Amino acid sequence: NANRTVDVKTNMTIRLTQTNGRLKIRTVGLMLTIISGVCIIPQGASAHIIQGAQGGFGSGFEHPLTGADHFLAMFAVGLWGAQMGGRLVWTLPVTFPLIMIVGGMAGMLGWSLSGTEIGIALSILTLGLAIALAWHPAEWMALCLIAFFALCHGYAHGVELPLAADPADYAIGFVVATGMIHLTGIGVGLALNKSMGGRLTRLLGALI
Repeated sequence: NANRTVDVKTNMTIRLTQTNGRLKIRTVGLMLTIISGVCIIPQGASAHIIQGAQGGFGSGFEHPLTGADHFLAMFAVGLWGAQMGGRLVWTLPVTFPLIMIVGGMAGMLGWSLSGTEIGIALSILTLGLAIALAWHPAEWMALCLIAFFALCHGYAHGVELPLAADPADYAIGFVVATGMIHLTGIGVGLALNKSMGGRLTRLLGALI
């Protein structure tokens, strides 16, 4: 009996060590993906700022739905909030558009804010990584991270607002569409959290 107990404990220790090793390998792999993405994506993210004249509400509403960078980031915000649960289900989606408006005003006023393209690229990669790893940081940390990404997205679109035929209507349409994408992410997250212990949510985060 004593020998069996020792064997069981040994097997459990080996399994825990193997599991921790696999988790470390996955974490390193995801971190390498982020670093690679930071080097590659900024050129594509610079296309986030649309050139040429824009319309009013319709154009503002359509842009988040057709721009992959913005759509994925907004969807991920809702998905991450739903995954963490509690107050973050609504504080993250509320914080993002509010700070995005601040960034948009900075862009409209012509303030210089460097690194926004990198911030936009990082928002997608970091949020996808956070969901894939089921990372649950302190609320203040999550809100600060979301605020930084919102500032980058808002600034990029604030630069293009003066090009719109009706900047006010364009901004309203943009914010409304952003809220809808947040809600979609929350709905999907809450639904997937009930399936397979949340593993589907983590898989979706990895795909983002």
